[in-house]
Amino acid sequence: MTAGNGIIHQEMPKGQTDGLMWGFQLWANLPASHKMMDPRYQDVTSNEIPEVTLDKGVRAKIISGVVQGVKGPVQDIVIDPEYLDVSVAAESSLSHPVKRGHTAFAYVVEGQGYFDVERDAYAYEVEGANYFDFKRECLMDAGHVIIFDEGDDVVITTGEKPVRFFLVSGKTIKEPVAWYGPIVMNIQEELRIAFEEYQNGTFIKHNSSSIRGSRALELDNF
Repeated sequence: MTAGNGIIHQEMPKGQTDGLMWGFQLWANLPASHKMMDPRYQDVTSNEIPEVTLDKGVRAKIISGVVQGVKGPVQDIVIDPEYLDVSVAAESSLSHPVKRGHTAFAYVVEGQGYFDVERDAYAYEVEGANYFDFKRECLMDAGHVIIFDEGDDVVITTGEKPVRFFLVSGKTIKEPVAWYGPIVMNIQEELRIAFEEYQNGTFIKHNSSSIRGSRALELDNF
């Protein structure tokens, strides 16, 4: 979904019978030149997401971007993201190129792996963990986010256990961010105007029937 100049929508996931649901929501910021573009919406089902073999023991589902000539179903996003669901078998490795000028990160879903070629834990900063309790062998497991430095490739290796992670990259915007609740703009004044429009009933500028799947409840302006 691209919120653009205004969209109101409702998310209604079913989850499991006991009410438990795991999900991963990615918000991609729009540059100032496209903040007020027309909103749009796209449904993508799991059977529409192609899977490719990147190397021995390495598989990737392509949500967005192009890998080995195979294009993911989420397309025409302004910041040109690549969004992969990667599984690396035990005792395997992946070296994957990242476009210059793109920021890349990985989120570990399950298993564990090494996301640092040198395996030098003291070469980077760790946030959200006690420095003295953090395992310094560089193995990243479920729930960890790894932000990569700029470069040409990311390299992930595994030991005795496999790992599954999301690998995401996108064009760096390098613009100020003003964020309040579900709306993201560039400056505080733009935030004030957006919330005033919502309260005054002028936030929506397009007929909802022209935006497939949009319904009322939650605002996003990423």
